[in-house]
Amino acid sequence: MKSFYLIPLLFLSACSTAPKLAVLPQSPSLAADTVRYPEVVRAYHFGRYVDPSDDLVMHEQHTVFRVEENTQWDLHPGTGGNGFSKPSSPRDAAYSPLPVNDAVLAEINAQKLATVQIMMQTRTLSAALGQFQTALAQTKTNLQETAVLRAAVNDMKHRLDTLEAAPEQLPTTPLSATNSPSDPLSP
Repeated sequence: MKSFYLIPLLFLSACSTAPKLAVLPQSPSLAADTVRYPEVVRAYHFGRYVDPSDDLVMHEQHTVFRVEENTQWDLHPGTGGNGFSKPSSPRDAAYSPLPVNDAVLAEINAQKLATVQIMMQTRTLSAALGQFQTALAQTKTNLQETAVLRAAVNDMKHRLDTLEAAPEQLPTTPLSATNSPSDPLSP
């Protein structure tokens, strides 16, 4: 019988209602552009063209809008007093100044000195190369002149050998009286 006393208690607990909680959306204290990047939409203008999938369809000139980048959260930390403000724009590392300390300055000065020394050595080397090219051109000219002189000497040797061999080939016949020279003292 004791179980019958509990049943009405169960019904009483089912009838009671809990207070409803009202959730009201709170307006953000921050602007949306400080916590999210906006989407980037670009417009492209097309002239007349034939549809690539169906050559029986021609499109008239029109503009097509394309979402280049969707919105996304800004994860860069803010620098304002409330801790939520966004920097003006992300900095490009190519335009940021170099960090300067004594070691960096010493290395830059050493590189500048090395560059000046290399430039001086390059000028010296260029001057020596110019002198070498002049000497090479003179050597080529001397070689050509030597070749011409050597050819002339060889030609003279050949002629001399021919002349030295010529008296041996002449006939050894005695000179006749008609061919003898006249006596300069004769009347």
